[in-house]
Amino acid sequence: MSAAPASVHLAASSALTALPEHRQQEFALRLDRWWPELIDGLTPVYPDDPEGLAARAVALAAAAYAERDEDLLTLDRRRILNPDWFQSPRMLGYAAYTERFAGDLKGVASKIDYLAELGVTYLHLMPLLLPRDGDNDGGYAVADYRTVRPDLGTVEDLRALAARLRESGISLVIDLVLNHVAAEHEWAAAARAGDAKYRAYFRIYGDRTMPDRYEATLPEVFPDFAPGNFSYDAEVGGWVWTTFNTWQWDVDWSNPDVFCEYTDIILFLANLGVEVLRLDAVAFLWKRLGTDSQNQPEVHAITQALRALARIAAPATLFKAEAIVAPRDLVKYLGEGHHHGKVSDLAYHNSLMVQVWSMLASGDARLAAHALSQLPAIPSSTAWMTYIRCHDDIGWAIDDGDAAAVGLNGYLHRAFLSDWYSGQFPGSAADGLVFQYNAATGDRRISGTGASLAGLGRAESDGTDVADPIARIVLAHALILGWGGVPVIWMGDELGQPNDPDWAEEPGHDQDNRWAHRPRLDWSRAEQRHDPVTPAGRLFAGLARLVDTRAARSELHASIPAEILWLSDPGVLPVLRRHPVGAMLGLYNVTSSWRPFPGYRLGEFALGHGIEAISGTPVTVADDGNLWLPPYAAFWIVRG
Repeated sequence: MSAAPASVHLAASSALTALPEHRQQEFALRLDRWWPELIDGLTPVYPDDPEGLAARAVALAAAAYAERDEDLLTLDRRRILNPDWFQSPRMLGYAAYTERFAGDLKGVASKIDYLAELGVTYLHLMPLLLPRDGDNDGGYAVADYRTVRPDLGTVEDLRALAARLRESGISLVIDLVLNHVAAEHEWAAAARAGDAKYRAYFRIYGDRTMPDRYEATLPEVFPDFAPGNFSYDAEVGGWVWTTFNTWQWDVDWSNPDVFCEYTDIILFLANLGVEVLRLDAVAFLWKRLGTDSQNQPEVHAITQALRALARIAAPATLFKAEAIVAPRDLVKYLGEGHHHGKVSDLAYHNSLMVQVWSMLASGDARLAAHALSQLPAIPSSTAWMTYIRCHDDIGWAIDDGDAAAVGLNGYLHRAFLSDWYSGQFPGSAADGLVFQYNAATGDRRISGTGASLAGLGRAESDGTDVADPIARIVLAHALILGWGGVPVIWMGDELGQPNDPDWAEEPGHDQDNRWAHRPRLDWSRAEQRHDPVTPAGRLFAGLARLVDTRAARSELHASIPAEILWLSDPGVLPVLRRHPVGAMLGLYNVTSSWRPFPGYRLGEFALGHGIEAISGTPVTVADDGNLWLPPYAAFWIVRG
């Protein structure tokens, strides 16, 4: 391992001179430790002067380190001594919009006891930095990275909330949009005013020649309301690259000034006490002619360099890659090959989410078993984010090759899932909504809460039996909790809250039905969470039992990979975890009927006299030699 050059240490020195000697030494040691990853990430992206850029960025890191609060410095040291803290089975995520959960940041602080009751240790508050007025893509069109939305509070309120959460053992997570800024951001405003420096922060073209060449291979993210990837701006006098919406300007990461700007923003947020940064739209950072300009190698190099700088200045800070990409591209966001374990610490397991819903619709685990077993192993120092849904729509990221391997047509299966979860398929109880229908490709994404997709919303509305929908929701969560990694519950799913019937009534929401699955938390429903005769009470108790069981099982440490076993029954997904303390076998019946699992197979993993951990009861093999699973049952079998 090579140490950082003297010139880079010198660049940091002016920010450190007022610090005690032991703190200067601490920074110098971290700089030397992370220098190889920093320079390795910068060199292929900024080949003209990577060392000079590194010195600029390290100076920013030194300034941030010098300003870091004492309690955050202590947290940094704890994290260094316990680097697998986020891989613990105790980790449970909860994601919510601040205003829809508790009104504002101070309101969130008042609900910490509710979160603790569920077992939450990781709280993701959806976009809360100042967005543009009007349409803003749910807050992802950021106008100022250093200001909190006034209706939610102030930067100091955010700092205070982070401290309160930290005292309660909960890590604060917020979004950092890396690919674009609002058209009203000060950089874009300066570009429109003719400032050459800031014009170079964006990709702006005087005519359609280059945009048309790029468009030949670029997909459309929002074909319904934002077709194309470029927008003409009369003030700037050109075509601006706008992947998502006309008012979201993509920044040009080939400009080293942009790299330094985001380095400073990351460290500013870390010093507020943010422990995890969700890197929004990270897959889109690098643009390359003749490609879809997603998942380019430079994305991973840039992320590696930013992560190295965060490790130097604020090592308690983790990166989470928001990369909803093809299944085989997922692992690259945690680090593959040359970047192994050096990119992000966490990444969304989009493929698992899709396969959970596919199994529940089809009652068949064969596609999931094949697709999930094809994914490469992730670095043992990282973790998947597992979830049944998020704030976004669900796109059916099912590979045609995976489908063909189990005798399915990928196109037709994706169409079936869209029909099923929009309630159009005979026998479906789901009442999701079709989002962004693409007539050219047949792609139909789906919006809906967990309850609405699982059929609970319709059952409650119709007054029919809620047992099966509740069982499906609990099973779905058992799958993500039993996979390993950091499972995340979306606000309201713990209570079985259905789609918001009035989602289109709010200003700016009527063209985006994803707001249907972002209802305000129904606190009257939350008051029923201890009532076992209500759907909310049955669900909350079921999930809390899973969370408590998980927290005590070392087999669910995220460093242990999940291994899909061969299916003895197409309706039962067997997932094995081989921990040194013993194996854990997860069995998931994705059907509405009783299903067998051969008892002799338990002996292969020394589980013949095991315990079903969720219920705490001994495993019982029937006289016919089978372990029988009730409909929609989840068993976590461990050594007795």
